Amino acid sequence: MTEPGYLAVPVPTVDRPGPWPGVVVVHDVTGVSDDMRVQADWLAAAGYLAAVPDLFDGKAAVRCLKGTFAQLSAQRGPLFDRLDAVRRDLAAHPDCTGTVGVIGYCMGGGFALLLAGRPGWSAASVNYGPVPGNVADVLAGACPLVASYGGRDRGLPGAAAKVRAAAEAAGVVADITEYPDAGHSFLNRLAVASPLVPVLKVAGVGYHHPSAADAGRRILAFFDAHLRAAA
Repeated sequence: MTEPGYLAVPVPTVDRPGPWPGVVVVHDVTGVSDDMRVQADWLAAAGYLAAVPDLFDGKAAVRCLKGTFAQLSAQRGPLFDRLDAVRRDLAAHPDCTGTVGVIGYCMGGGFALLLAGRPGWSAASVNYGPVPGNVADVLAGACPLVASYGGRDRGLPGAAAKVRAAAEAAGVVADITEYPDAGHSFLNRLAVASPLVPVLKVAGVGYHHPSAADAGRRILAFFDAHLRAAA
């Protein structure tokens, strides 16, 4: 994969010698952080070739957020083309089976939700990403979807119910859960070095272990059913 960022390769085992299904990891507003590398390593440990492209091209997040969210809101732009290119590169990687899914967190969850309804993806994991007003249209013909939201996420009230209703209307295979005790970014351990962390913590953003553990279990089970089985 030529895209700058991070690539986590599974260790071959007797049960899973490789090649492996691929997963494109779409990062949150903090960029390709240590936490995003940990997320990719977690997927690799479970037998997935995980790629984290740098949507900010090495620049400070605060310089890129306006343009990134503008493309997310418009549901089109160079970042969507880049993510599709990463998917194609990952599918063609000699260590990949050719079957590729996507997982996203926060901002990345918004991208993952939109990508689920586009060709080439075999499964999508959406974690507390923004839900567009046309979510029913977005999910028409979408790939299987596993989504997780926090009941205490003040920025996304009712998000799980909206996505669930849209998935049911579209006939999409879906596992959508809202964790009542979790806030935003409950799967992520925020790096204290990021200038965005103080603002995020004041907003109630942060890791919640019980919810994160259950969501991680669901995500891997879903990917095993829809990425590994497909491969």
